[in-house]
Amino acid sequence: MAEAAIGGSAEKVSHEEAGLRFEVDGEIATITLDRPEKRNAQTFATWSELARIGDTLPQQVRVVVVRGEGPSFSAGIDLRLLAPEGIPGQGSLATLATAEDPIFEQRIAQAQQGFLWLRRPDIVSVAAVNGHAIGAGFQLALACDLRILAEDATLCMREPALGLVPDLTGTKPLADLVGLPRALEICLTARAVGAREALALGLAELVVAPHELTRAVQDLAAALLSVDRGAATATKRLLQGARERTLEEQAAAERQEQIARVRALFAGS
Repeated sequence: MAEAAIGGSAEKVSHEEAGLRFEVDGEIATITLDRPEKRNAQTFATWSELARIGDTLPQQVRVVVVRGEGPSFSAGIDLRLLAPEGIPGQGSLATLATAEDPIFEQRIAQAQQGFLWLRRPDIVSVAAVNGHAIGAGFQLALACDLRILAEDATLCMREPALGLVPDLTGTKPLADLVGLPRALEICLTARAVGAREALALGLAELVVAPHELTRAVQDLAAALLSVDRGAATATKRLLQGARERTLEEQAAAERQEQIARVRALFAGS
């Protein structure tokens, strides 16, 4: 994987209002949260642009890396969203509080779309987490399939301490990964989880020194790309559905996926 895919100037589009950079280098796309002066705080514009990236992701992309510019991955929502005046052109939660339920729910659903697409079976998403990953930042990391943490990474589900709930699709992966009791403890105390604890809990696949984070992500992306794309997509689809299926249902799903793979491999031979 080229250095440009992590922080260089491959195929680049600037999205200043959303605080994002989006780059494509062959089969690897990199989304960079790019408001380092605000510790990459997120806004409605951020979530809208994340959703747009998912909708328009080039077909050749197989690996999506999500990272933060500067010393933090993301410190969560832009606190201006909690102020009555909000963010110019975007409003605030105080404004939404006066909206009817269907409108309010639609706005949250639109924000969630920026996170949901990262689970698509045809891609593997990787969060490269350094520094703070708080609230929405933690949920963005949880939206990714895999997480590599720098040793200085700190995860925190801050929303309950603000009188809110985590609503950017983070509650299910958190509970799936660490179990209900630990997920409750992490959320309801809003405490910080360090990188080594995150690794022990299954919230990270790897912890590395901060200066090794880029290389570790490059190595993982290269390994992911070494596998046949059709087989990778089918396998991810199987694994994603395994928790909700019985053993017999999973066996049946495996049969169907394998039939399709074998036919694809030997069609025309």
